[in-house]
Amino acid sequence: MSSLLVRGGRKLTGRIEPSANKNAVLPVLCATLLSEAPVTLRNVPEITDVLRIVDFFGEIGSSVEWDKAGKVLRIDHSTIVPGSGARLPQAMRASIMMIPGLITRLGTVRLEHAVKGCTLGAREIDPHVAVFRAFGAEVRQDSSEIVFTGTGKGEATRMWLEYASVTTTENFILCALTVPGTSQIVNAACEPHVQEMCDFLELCGAKLKGKGTSMVSVEGGKSLGGADYTFNDDFHEIATFLALSAVTGGDIAVRNGCPEHFGLIDQTFAKFGAEVEHAGGWSRVRATGPLKVKENFTSHLITKVEAAPWPYIPADLLPIFIALGVKAEGQTMFWNKVYEGGLTWHTELSLFGAHTLLCDPHRLITFGGDKLAPATVTSPYIIRVAIALLMVASSIEGESTILDADPIKRAHPDFVKNFVALGADVQWMD
Repeated sequence: MSSLLVRGGRKLTGRIEPSANKNAVLPVLCATLLSEAPVTLRNVPEITDVLRIVDFFGEIGSSVEWDKAGKVLRIDHSTIVPGSGARLPQAMRASIMMIPGLITRLGTVRLEHAVKGCTLGAREIDPHVAVFRAFGAEVRQDSSEIVFTGTGKGEATRMWLEYASVTTTENFILCALTVPGTSQIVNAACEPHVQEMCDFLELCGAKLKGKGTSMVSVEGGKSLGGADYTFNDDFHEIATFLALSAVTGGDIAVRNGCPEHFGLIDQTFAKFGAEVEHAGGWSRVRATGPLKVKENFTSHLITKVEAAPWPYIPADLLPIFIALGVKAEGQTMFWNKVYEGGLTWHTELSLFGAHTLLCDPHRLITFGGDKLAPATVTSPYIIRVAIALLMVASSIEGESTILDADPIKRAHPDFVKNFVALGADVQWMD
């Protein structure tokens, strides 16, 4: 694992063009398996999980051309040999979204039990198994693998999810496209990256209703065509650079083609005294003084930031706001309603001198505004936590080290390059 050496205390300023959203790129790559026609994808970031999927496509016979410098990826799955075996990559959670397309093409797909992703806690695949079975697939356990087999007997169905899971929603939509009739999912996830996958599928000719809502209908059984699709800017990365501006007392503008997704994100920044401006396709935070937690009108209640499925604040963004909570004068409660392992890293903040209190696996209180000192900290395998630790280190004058910072590379290929362009003094150390 690589580490980051940070010499902090600098006010970061400048303009940034963010990369595409990993959580949109990966499901769209998986969705291309449903089309026999060539597909062109633009603004594709060169990140770890994309590399793994592209390598896998090559292994099963797909034709892939990737202009990494131009961020253009051309894929043609018509060259896949029917009936060939497929064992999915274990090292990423997105593998499970290739199953609908591969069952249709190859009949049988194998997935190792330990499907990995960020270390956020228990991440069951039972809802996915329920989806695959609902659409006629057979699912069985074979020693260390799970085997998915198509039966050709799938029918349209209606499913009500217990939880608005992003990947379960995406798998339902992909499965529904493979069977005749109209299927419907209730309590569907509606995050911007889910909407992006739907945008891509519609460009390929899919008929969907309810995109961006909690109830989505899918007309299936029709072949999909090709498409030329350009990914949107990643709202996670946009929010992260705006937070970097706030935490370092800087002035950063970030390109943002979808400011309509920032209503609640803007309100959350305001809780720490940071105001977001949107104008001309750019979003900007200009620090006007020290961060301070905004007090509630109901004075006996602590200011709170709740993370839950969209349209709540995304759990993936909670760490960057925790970094603001550490710096801002005042107390804030952070509530992660999604992952029970998403807050355990708070002990690393204490190495900087931050005062935090973990109430239970889902709630954390920061007592911000204390003077912090440089430190060597270790990141868990969680993308935005590595960035949050980097944020705190950047706000402190002196030299800090973020050990095991590699998770950043899973989502942001140019993050450190952009960071340096803003005036930061940071470098990778192997």
